[in-house]
Amino acid sequence: MSQGTLSAPVGAEATGRPMLRRLARRNSTVAFLLTLPLILLVLGLVVYPFFYAVYLSMLNRRMTRFIGWDNFTFLLSRETFWNVVFQSVLFAVSAVLLKAFIGFVLAHVLHALPSKGQRKWRGMLLVPWVIPPAISTLAWWWLFDPSYSAFNWALLGIGVDPVPWLGATGWARFSVILVNVWYGSPFFMIMYLAALKSVPDQLYEAAAIDGATGWQKLRHVTFPMMRNVISITVLFSLIVTFANFDIVRILTNGGPQDTTHVFATYAFQVGIQSGDIPLGASVSLFMFPLLAIFAIFTLRGVNKRSKEMA
Repeated sequence: MSQGTLSAPVGAEATGRPMLRRLARRNSTVAFLLTLPLILLVLGLVVYPFFYAVYLSMLNRRMTRFIGWDNFTFLLSRETFWNVVFQSVLFAVSAVLLKAFIGFVLAHVLHALPSKGQRKWRGMLLVPWVIPPAISTLAWWWLFDPSYSAFNWALLGIGVDPVPWLGATGWARFSVILVNVWYGSPFFMIMYLAALKSVPDQLYEAAAIDGATGWQKLRHVTFPMMRNVISITVLFSLIVTFANFDIVRILTNGGPQDTTHVFATYAFQVGIQSGDIPLGASVSLFMFPLLAIFAIFTLRGVNKRSKEMA
């Protein structure tokens, strides 16, 4: 009796395993079919254009002859291109750091407000991010306009000389960074606010019992719990900021004297306006290794921390 009782589950387990395997295979097939449209979309809109850009970058200007890496070596020998690299890195890194800092501060301020106050302020602070950047940049261009600048009008009212916001290199770089920070800070704010909501209150209570100060709570509780969200948000924003086009195009169009060009606007000028599409493709491809290296290190750190927390 006891042997039959013990052998029945073993037999049921033996017959159940093939059924589970078939079910797993069937679920994987269904999952693949459901994700197939997205895979095709990625292949058509991301993978194919990337490899086609690589192919174009190895052609001559008339796209009639294969010239290998000549377009890349030509760019590396031009001082204007190195200015574009410097401006792109300066624009992206400074804008992302400022957006991360402002978003972090705003998220903590909102998190400390009552729920009703949070909804009102959250909606108002998200307005810059909701407005299409081309439209909001036009409004900023009017504020910076050298002839009818609202900022200069206000400065004249207090006896300060007008500032060449878009006519001098330093001020022009400051202007495009300022507009990008104004546009992108709400994204950091809402991401960090969501991360703050997920931090258990018990951790702060335990830290308070141990006598931790506000800075110690921020350093030893908030930062470790938000580190992955901060890394992913910074990575995403850095990719978007590096590829930014409309803000620089509308405000300065790369001027004065090509000192505010970023990769996207310079690629447009070289490839579309000057008619050298292979050289423009070469400019756009220079973003890929820079962002790929940063993405690899960032995602590796996220995976390592996730395994440690698990």
